[in-house]
Amino acid sequence: MIRHLVLFKLHEGVERDDPRVLKGVEAFRALDGTIPEIRFWELGWNVSDRPIAHDFAINSAFDDAEALRRYVEHPAHQAGVAQWREFSTWVIADYEF
Repeated sequence: MIRHLVLFKLHEGVERDDPRVLKGVEAFRALDGTIPEIRFWELGWNVSDRPIAHDFAINSAFDDAEALRRYVEHPAHQAGVAQWREFSTWVIADYEF
C-alpha cells in the first residue's frame, strides 16, 4: 500500500473561512467515494499553534503506485488541485506501508 500525505499552507492573508478555501475543502472531501482507487481518505484542519505547522492535511492510501498515479490524474482530483493552487502551497510525502 502507498500512503499519500499532503500538507497545505494557506497563503498570507487567506483564512479558513475564505469562500475559495471552503469550496476547496468540499472539492477534496467529495473525492472519497468518487475516485475508486482511494482505499483510505481522511482530511482536516491543523489544531497545533506551532509556527512550523501547516494549515490543512490530507491522509490517504492507495493499493500501489499505479493506483496513486490514476488518482493524481483523475479529473476530479485535478479540479481540486486547481482550486487549492489559488490560495495555498503544499508538500507531499508518498511511502509504502
